[in-house]
Amino acid sequence: MCGIAGFVDLAGQARVPPGMLAAMAAAIVHRGPDEDGFFEEPGVGLASRRLSIVGLADGRQPIANEDGSVRVIFNGELFEYPEKRAELEAQGHRFATHTDTELLPHLYEQYGEQMFAHVRGQFAFCLYDARRRVVILARDRVGICPLFWTVRRVGEADCLLFASEIKALLASGVVPAEANVRGLDQVFTYFATPGPVTCFAGVQQLLPGQYLRIELGQTRPETLTPRVYWELDFPERGHELDPEGPPQAVVNRFEQLFIAAVSRRLRADVPVVSYLSGGIDSSVVVAVASKVLGRPIPTFTIGVDYPGLNEESHAGMVARHVGTQPVVVKCRHADVLEQYPALIRAAEVPVVDTSCAALLMLARSVREHGYKVALTGEGSDEWLGGYPWFKGYKATAWMDQIPGIPLGRLVRRAVMASQGIPRYPQAIVDQWERVAGGPNAWLIPYGLMSTAKLRFYSQAMWERLGGSHDYEELQLPTERLTRWHSLHRSVYFGARIQLQGLLLASKGDRVAMHSSVEVRYPFLDDDLMDFVNQLAPRWKLRGLRDKYILRRMASRWLPRAIAWRPKAMFRAPMDSFHLEDAPAFVDQLLSRDSLNRTGYFDFARVDQARKRVTRLRRWSLGRQALEMGLVAVTATQLWHHLHLGGGLCELPV
Repeated sequence: MCGIAGFVDLAGQARVPPGMLAAMAAAIVHRGPDEDGFFEEPGVGLASRRLSIVGLADGRQPIANEDGSVRVIFNGELFEYPEKRAELEAQGHRFATHTDTELLPHLYEQYGEQMFAHVRGQFAFCLYDARRRVVILARDRVGICPLFWTVRRVGEADCLLFASEIKALLASGVVPAEANVRGLDQVFTYFATPGPVTCFAGVQQLLPGQYLRIELGQTRPETLTPRVYWELDFPERGHELDPEGPPQAVVNRFEQLFIAAVSRRLRADVPVVSYLSGGIDSSVVVAVASKVLGRPIPTFTIGVDYPGLNEESHAGMVARHVGTQPVVVKCRHADVLEQYPALIRAAEVPVVDTSCAALLMLARSVREHGYKVALTGEGSDEWLGGYPWFKGYKATAWMDQIPGIPLGRLVRRAVMASQGIPRYPQAIVDQWERVAGGPNAWLIPYGLMSTAKLRFYSQAMWERLGGSHDYEELQLPTERLTRWHSLHRSVYFGARIQLQGLLLASKGDRVAMHSSVEVRYPFLDDDLMDFVNQLAPRWKLRGLRDKYILRRMASRWLPRAIAWRPKAMFRAPMDSFHLEDAPAFVDQLLSRDSLNRTGYFDFARVDQARKRVTRLRRWSLGRQALEMGLVAVTATQLWHHLHLGGGLCELPV
């Protein structure tokens, strides 16, 4: 992984303002502490901060083709680099380095904008074709690597600025830090920011599977529209791949693809380690990686010091099974609070998932032990129906099938009422379901999170939003969604929202790269995803057994107690913010003065909820919903303080 940033005058004439590229690169030095690289000519400026992993000695960016007419700055890894290089060399291309970045200018020479069919891995890049005066910005299929962009007036020119992190755009000196309440509203709908909007006014994130093409002198701000080169898709209901007979053949194919995915992600010129939680996902990654390497892979485990959340014993069982000695990073109440300001600085969004603070600590430990690359098990739950709400929805779906009797709706509303959770009018809930293409398991947690708006938003916030558009903003392929099995609709939602908006961002790239660590995801391998997405739902969620095909395969690699262990959500305590010994900044952020200054939330409602939350039964649905909302309020206030000028608490900005 690396960090990239740049400046493009749409007219192709203006030079980069002095010092701008250096300032943008300096703001993301944590993404690439090993070396920098710059390129400038009229109309274009490119900056790179490199974390050297492949081609250590000769991978400084930008990287060019043979005659220097095509230049690239690149963040990520192209795991099929050796094979693709051999193919291109056979077609007459000459390579000058040992870095995977050099594939990109040659793939562009060979295939033009059809190159994306040949680019596999995790990536965000900017390519400049000096002959055609074309700039291309692109992002990988599922959104592992971030890429943000904005158009600003610089002098007399309309200019596009881009970067791996928003802080580099702010460092340019031409992008003011201003709140976008539509981005903040996404946090209170999805506990994620799936985009394209962000929490900063005028700043967009390029969505996964998209690219921007800028023709200098021809492209105008109003014509800048991302192009789609790949979309997540599923067979129509009833047309999925569903082989009859014993499951061994399907499990064998899954295993073959998974081993290949892990093997590719072990390719590096530096040592690779793995996260290990004790759940099936990271455990099978560790087992397969150790087999491929021919030795135990080093592992790193979070020990959450909280009743019901500590998975050390299960991680220890896996470590003993493969023969590795895990590094255990302890995470306590106080650690969650202590790390939250750093987490919000790294993520650049309000973060509701407190376990992100634990992962920030885990990545720091990886770096302190001298490593740069870590494997992780994220992505399995999305493709294989691993979340509890997948099972909860399936277990109650029959209630909605009784003609004329909305039994499921009545039961859900009764449960909410019994827990003191506010409810949206049924017409709004029905509209959510229509836009989503039909029933969807993700509407359960997203609906629960959305109730925090009803609890805490101020009247001024509702007025600034001008109404809540929620799922309409995602530009969902509603017509296609209606033709899929409900499980596949849920899988799509998880990938479009949760995966790239939280797990690969605030819980992935941003917390890892804050400590200059690259994370790699075997479960997000292109070939593996393509195979899994074609399979019938029963290979993913069989009865109420989640990740069925993975568990069948994992039984060959892990102790049965791990392979068939029920899903345990990786979490850190959420009630740390409400304890009496919480640090002073929490009370300061939630004071009447601070809440009035931002204007997002109603002080009386927040204050009442803080007094009530610890009186509710721990782990009850009512308390969980209230805690999520209060964490979101606190995190939003903290985000505003850190990024928009301070004044809300004692913490430095």
